[in-house]
Amino acid sequence: MKLRPYLISAAVFALAPLAAAQDGAAAAAAPAAAGGSKAGQFFTNAGTIGMVIIALSVVALTLVIKEIMAVRRDQLAPPELVDEMEALFEAGEYQEAIELCETEPCYFTNIVAAGLPKLNASFDAMEKSLEEMVEEETVKLHARLSWLSLIAGVAPMLGLMGTVNGMIGAFDTIAASKGQATPDVLAGDIAGALITTLLGLVVAVPVTASFVFLRNRVVSYSLEISAVVEDLFERFRPRSA
Repeated sequence: MKLRPYLISAAVFALAPLAAAQDGAAAAAAPAAAGGSKAGQFFTNAGTIGMVIIALSVVALTLVIKEIMAVRRDQLAPPELVDEMEALFEAGEYQEAIELCETEPCYFTNIVAAGLPKLNASFDAMEKSLEEMVEEETVKLHARLSWLSLIAGVAPMLGLMGTVNGMIGAFDTIAASKGQATPDVLAGDIAGALITTLLGLVVAVPVTASFVFLRNRVVSYSLEISAVVEDLFERFRPRSA
């Protein structure tokens, strides 16, 4: 199946934060890990901020899979709908074309539906209506993808917050011990700082890549489908003498 490579990539993307961060936790908190499992120590050192970042990675994975499934050529403009619409235009059955747009809403039919009511108006008015609908439908797709951009920006900021929180904890420990704190006492706070930083970056990098990939796909498909719609309505363009 064509979707299998995407789903495999999404699965790797989902597991990457946990795998990479767990490796980082093992290196940063090796002394403390002897008293418990690595996974338990990892979650303990990650703290609340780390759990929030992991939750964001799950949300991001869900959004990436959802958008990969939605932003496809056969979803935005199903070939059978395009063929049926072309047949209706060839036959001059424009009322049936309007009804088809109403019963089968998608990116393609929503744009066509904007132009059909303008058949009795000037071609410029029809063209303007189509262009406005293309822009509106494309903005809707970009708006959905903006959540990925938000997560990609928030994740490293949360990681930085965890870093600052961990360092504050380490200095508090030093102050409480009047400067006599040993490295194993400070290891937990330092590990937490490093883990949250790593988690934030490991989430942000693949989410950013996914966002750019999907954004470029939206641009490509919107141009392609706009050209199909333009060809449909080109028959109404006034012929110069």
